[in-house]
Amino acid sequence: MTHALISAVAKAEKLPAAEQDALAAILVDEIDSEARWSRSFSGSGHVLEALAAEALAEFKAGKAEPLDDLL
Repeated sequence: MTHALISAVAKAEKLPAAEQDALAAILVDEIDSEARWSRSFSGSGHVLEALAAEALAEFKAGKAEPLDDLL
């Protein structure tokens, strides 16, 4: 466990039980969310690379517009 997490847990231990449970639920939800994102994007690197290459080619060809101009 890192120093930062040890410090955060030490502070959390001083909270009332209900707040500790709420904080634990937030932490678990965040960890689960990150795992879902990782699973969602695993194996899609080639698709993202192709999209990035296409976007770069459009930019170099002068076909891209700044987002600020579109709003």
